[in-house]
Amino acid sequence: MSIRIIICEASEIITTGLYDILQGMAGCDVVARLDNPEQLEEKILTCDANLLIINPMLLGHAERNLPMQLVKEHQQLSIVALVTTCLDPSMLKPYDAILEINDSKLQVINKVNKIVKSNDKPEKADDVELSKREIDVLVAVAKGMMNKEIADQMNISIHTVISHRKNITRKTGIKSVSGLTVYALLNNLIDETEVYK
Repeated sequence: MSIRIIICEASEIITTGLYDILQGMAGCDVVARLDNPEQLEEKILTCDANLLIINPMLLGHAERNLPMQLVKEHQQLSIVALVTTCLDPSMLKPYDAILEINDSKLQVINKVNKIVKSNDKPEKADDVELSKREIDVLVAVAKGMMNKEIADQMNISIHTVISHRKNITRKTGIKSVSGLTVYALLNNLIDETEVYK
């Protein structure tokens, strides 16, 4: 399994050190480095990331639930807290693992490998779980909308729409618009009257 990692940390020194460790691991690819969480969701989609390493201190009080929201939206995503200071243990509960500022290179590698092994399970063909946003895109596609129309309606970029469509295809195994329309009808996501003729 290829590990596609996003690092979200304000300190360039910490980010660079972590990047060097992770890039040296077999099967690891750091696909994005962010110094704040503003573009996080878009980067997760566009980079098809499955591991996020983030400093919880970057999340304001209103964003404390962001890790749980991201996991709900992106089933494949594991989230690791990068702890650089003393934190209330309750803040770390939503995370899959914790990397501490004083962890050795070997400890970082072992922790990342442990997360990967726990997530490296084959997906069942009948166990399709689309996120709410993926369902919204699927419904729009089934109704005959084009990528640009979907992007405008949902106030997201065309690139994000395409990423959602790729995820839908990967999860359902259905590539054609007509196949996705049938899938939406069979799963009661749309009514026959909503399908554009």
